[in-house]
Amino acid sequence: MTQLTALVTGSSRGIGAAIKSALTARGVAVIGHGSKAHDADTIGADLTDPTAPSRIWEEALARSAHGRIDVLVNNAGLFQANPLGLSDIEWLDNWEDSLRINLTAAAELSRFAVRHWLDGERQGRIVHIASRAAYRGDSPDHWHYAAAKAGMIGLHKTIARHYPARGIMSYAICPGFTDTAMAGDYLASRGGPGLLADIPLGRVATPEEIATMAVFCALDAPESMTGAVLDANGASFVR
Repeated sequence: MTQLTALVTGSSRGIGAAIKSALTARGVAVIGHGSKAHDADTIGADLTDPTAPSRIWEEALARSAHGRIDVLVNNAGLFQANPLGLSDIEWLDNWEDSLRINLTAAAELSRFAVRHWLDGERQGRIVHIASRAAYRGDSPDHWHYAAAKAGMIGLHKTIARHYPARGIMSYAICPGFTDTAMAGDYLASRGGPGLLADIPLGRVATPEEIATMAVFCALDAPESMTGAVLDANGASFVR
């Protein structure tokens, strides 16, 4: 059986690194991405650059042993505060950077993947790492993040509804707080352990837990589950 190839964005740390490791352990050839090429297995590209997604996709195809990508994991994300009191220009710049990284780049890569699979008459899967914020919203300083992740869910559902008969499946995961540097900074800024009172489980998720879910979606989930959104937030938001 031909080895599967996956492209995982934002694979240099946190959830992305855990997903890359877990997929590799399952025998998948993983092509990673980061803002910088910190090793030979990682494509370096800044997603605020509008040309980055196309360069990432073309380079991933070139690196693939079989000239194809079987799984796309849209994981790359930006989570930074954007206070209402900033200047108009600064607030808008932060908004646009967040949407480009968290949503637009994922949409472009998804488009390249879907066209690749349709043109080649082959199957493929997309796993979107969204957020609890897509449904519950976020803090007053994170309108942009919540909006982008809600957009990602809309993107995911649309792909899922239109291409399964062609063998193209889409799955989404909505983590709450996860034990990464990005979430850790936010937890500290919002009072640290006191914020855990909002999580019935009493702790945040680990990157490995999210990776377990991502690998299931990428390799094992039944086709009839396409379009599903999986929550991982310690019951802090239950739909």
